Amino acid sequence: MAFDPAAATQEYIATLSEAELELARSYTTGNHWLILAGLVVSALVTWLIVKSGLLERVFARVSDRWQNLRVYCVALVFLLLNSLLSLPFAVYTDWWRESQYGRTSQPLADYLGQSGLSIVLSSVIGGLLLVGVYFLIRKTGRFWWAWSGALMAAFTAFTLLLSPAVIEPLFNDFKPIPEGEVRDAVYAMAEEAGIPTDRVFMFDGSRQSNNFTANVSGIGGSARIAISDVALDEASLDEVKAVTGHEIGHYVLGHVWRSVMVLSVMAMIVFFLTDRTYAWFARKFGSDAPLSDVRGIAVLTFVVLLFFILATPVTNALTRIGEREADRYSLETINLPDALSGALIKTAEYRYPLAGSLEETIFYTHPSVERRIRTAMEWKAANPPEAEAGRETEALAQ
Repeated sequence: MAFDPAAATQEYIATLSEAELELARSYTTGNHWLILAGLVVSALVTWLIVKSGLLERVFARVSDRWQNLRVYCVALVFLLLNSLLSLPFAVYTDWWRESQYGRTSQPLADYLGQSGLSIVLSSVIGGLLLVGVYFLIRKTGRFWWAWSGALMAAFTAFTLLLSPAVIEPLFNDFKPIPEGEVRDAVYAMAEEAGIPTDRVFMFDGSRQSNNFTANVSGIGGSARIAISDVALDEASLDEVKAVTGHEIGHYVLGHVWRSVMVLSVMAMIVFFLTDRTYAWFARKFGSDAPLSDVRGIAVLTFVVLLFFILATPVTNALTRIGEREADRYSLETINLPDALSGALIKTAEYRYPLAGSLEETIFYTHPSVERRIRTAMEWKAANPPEAEAGRETEALAQ
């Protein structure tokens, strides 16, 4: 009987109960609404900061002889204040709601401790980026948006270079995969792809999340592949190989560099639109600070956030292309379509697997699980195992 990719796909989907599908649907739809809720919270926080006049007082305390220092001080205070005012919403979305859906087992105290560290780091580092942006606004005039897009690319690349060695170890423990058949298989795959085995790690992802996940981070000599302990604990050997093949695909195909370039172009467009609309938004928030004045930083960052959110379908589409390419790489090099499908089913708990085309286009960073499994099954149909292909050849000869 001929292999039917559509039927095989539905067999995988059928392993999920109605209750599991309903839970995934509720969780995923809620995440969509949280995007809008987050924007509303950001607008409220922006209004509160503008009305407080705090940034004006910080601005007045630093002499105009040190313009960059003045910008950094105002930016630092803004970023800290913005994060603290938004913290209750972050606790709800990133801890309480995740706990209610079984997506995390992290204690609240640990979450708050890591959040505090993240707020400090992002404020200190983000303040430097904003100093650069305001410097370019002052020095390059009407084309500041183009220069700032280039700055964004350079800043992102520098952050990615440092992140694996400096930032990520502050939040998780990265170590070699324990000895055994899993490590032997993963290391063999890495060596075949030209990736040093000391660039492949496992990490305690279960500290923050119960999600089945792996990732590629860093660039150049700092680039690495990291597999969560959740994935290693829950997956079969073949599933680990299939998922690792996917991550190797991201690594080998240079998706991190492509993301940096895409972000640079998107930043230029967003900054251009911000340049054209800032004055209108400033009036609505009650700010009289011009675009070049750091006292308007709250409005500037809100407008940038708004346009990046509106660009989500575009960025998601580009991300989905990378995910499809990485799946394809895994299938072509590892050729374990059933193992890849089994691993994908494990992600359906937090990413509704039966999303329609419009929902996927707007909200999904990955193709739907159903679509990805169907691709794997179509690959299986076109590339049957050698023994099965031999039997089919014999049958045709008879």
